Amino acid sequence: MSACKRLLYIVKHRGIWPSIWRRNVTTWSPVGAAFNAKPHRRLELFEKNVGLFGVPELSSPAGFEVTTKRALKDTQELVDKVCSSPPGAVTVETFDQLSDGLCKVADLADFVKVAHPDPSFREAAEKTCIEIGTVVEKLNTNVDLCRSLKNLLDNKDVFAQLDPETRKVAELFMFDFAISGIHLDEKLRKEAVKLHVKLLDLNNEFLMGSHLPNRIAKSAIPEYIHCHFATEGSFIQIGGLHAESSNDLVREVAYRIFLYPNADLMECLEELLKCRNKLAKLVGYESYAHRALQGTMAKTPGIMLPPLSPNNDFHFNYGVLRAERYNIEPSLYSPYFSLGSCMEGLNSLFTKLYGVSIMSEHPSAGEVWNDDVRKLAVVHETEGLLGYIYCDFFHRANKPHQDCHFTIRGGRQCQESGQYQLPVVVLMLSLPHPTKSAPTLLTPSMMENLFHEMGHAMHSMLGRTRYQHITVMEQLETAFVFSGTRCATDFAEVPSILMEYFATDYRVVNQFARHYQTGQPLPQSMVARLCESKKVCGAADTQLQIFYSALDQMYHGKPQNRSTTDILKDMQHKFYGLPYTPNTAWQLRFSHLIGYGAKYYSYLMSRAVASMVWKQCFVQDPLNRDMGERYRREMLAHGGGKEPMLMVEGMLQRQPTIEDFVDALVTDLNPDFETFIMDSTS
Repeated sequence: MSACKRLLYIVKHRGIWPSIWRRNVTTWSPVGAAFNAKPHRRLELFEKNVGLFGVPELSSPAGFEVTTKRALKDTQELVDKVCSSPPGAVTVETFDQLSDGLCKVADLADFVKVAHPDPSFREAAEKTCIEIGTVVEKLNTNVDLCRSLKNLLDNKDVFAQLDPETRKVAELFMFDFAISGIHLDEKLRKEAVKLHVKLLDLNNEFLMGSHLPNRIAKSAIPEYIHCHFATEGSFIQIGGLHAESSNDLVREVAYRIFLYPNADLMECLEELLKCRNKLAKLVGYESYAHRALQGTMAKTPGIMLPPLSPNNDFHFNYGVLRAERYNIEPSLYSPYFSLGSCMEGLNSLFTKLYGVSIMSEHPSAGEVWNDDVRKLAVVHETEGLLGYIYCDFFHRANKPHQDCHFTIRGGRQCQESGQYQLPVVVLMLSLPHPTKSAPTLLTPSMMENLFHEMGHAMHSMLGRTRYQHITVMEQLETAFVFSGTRCATDFAEVPSILMEYFATDYRVVNQFARHYQTGQPLPQSMVARLCESKKVCGAADTQLQIFYSALDQMYHGKPQNRSTTDILKDMQHKFYGLPYTPNTAWQLRFSHLIGYGAKYYSYLMSRAVASMVWKQCFVQDPLNRDMGERYRREMLAHGGGKEPMLMVEGMLQRQPTIEDFVDALVTDLNPDFETFIMDSTS
């Protein structure tokens, strides 16, 4: 796309001209200005309400019922079509259309039920999730539907004529039928459906509960630390660990209160694990872990890393130790990391690596759920518009405190229209609002999290698959036939973790880190100290991830006939080395048990892959366009349409061994002695 065409694109999609005009009096690019400006409440009295994400029916909560009914009507018509059609490519295309129709409603509702500030929207969305989820479970055990797919796979002549991507999708659909219990008799299939539906409710209950704050009477803790926490009448609310606080007592109080056991949530978790095990056994697996790891890089749950040496750091001291050792007090860095400058940095990085720009748009009336949500168009220099990213970045009441990525709509080639359905995603963070005197300023960890989540988003944008069933990010914990976007879970974190390496490389950071008042660049020595600080307690961090992974595997392996807390104590002793803190239940804050049940090890495996890719392909020149194109071609473009290990081999141009994976994690912890020299001479 020429510069002229790109400018015309901006004009056509509104909202950029004010930022360009402001360029005369500021140093921000349009995307930087859009994120550094304080959001203004829009007057929408005379604008037509286009509905959430441009879905007209969702201009009100009642629209969820309308969209659900239409999706279910279309579903039945597609089921009838695929069951009556002869086997061929149309079988897979209809399956994918069926999957897409349900996912476009379910994925959107899945986001709205946790993120929308209006309770009536959240309730309507949750009802839709339950209705669609129930139908999905019935489809997963629909014998006629499965038979239509099996006829295709069994017809070797017809199947051989299909292109590799279509064959892969057909096999994925059949695999999902198998793990849902399609081979069972009618009575057992019905039991499997009941368990699936029950798990939907338990998953939702645990996920919502794991993010709720705990509270304690104000009188129970010293008054001088009340200011560090939210208050509610005569109570203090504690919604996190406050790990970066410099106050010892604040960290300890937060740790003990936030992790204090909740009896109802404990019962929910115990029941959830029992149901998962029962379902796995019912459909023929040794354990839920064996069922969950089918189709991943790991394949089976048998591989476990050995325990590491104990570390004497305390649970709630890591952040402070790092800050004190390397003088990386977050307030020293934040002035250089305004949200607008960080977005400029991402835009610059993507332009250099992929020829992609992120452009700010004004959303239409009713399109977003809060006034401070920003909309980005992702535009390639020759391919044009790739998709949309909605940025829900700022803290608000009743919003989950977890940074995450939601797929709203997967990309696919629409056989019905001949057009490519553009992907739509949401990035959700919990950043502070701008003030009258300053834009939103990010701590180093906030900046790194922004890069991490944007890695997920660009994975969705840069994938170009024919079928939405194999587009990019797996909408986690939807291991059903019609499960939306998908790729192996232990590969899904690679693009996001790789972005963390870019976020801490001076050659990248120097492109955007400028003091919001003076325009001075962030000194290289400060970036070096920041990188080295991550290695303080780095072995303990890796050890912690091993402990989490082992705990997750134990919860989803053979039933232990003991409480989840007793299992946690045992795993912590074996794999972590730090003693269990009495009267805490960290597992109740382990929300990844929902999205990453039996797959939490994925973070370690993905980190190892990202480390290998960084060191072999980008460490010499992180802005190399040829390497960026290779990365897109070999790893980002395929979604779930190619075996993950083959994508890794294609990028590295070699087959990594287990030793390579371990070595990648260990060498990341090696100190950089140049930083020590730089510090001593400065």
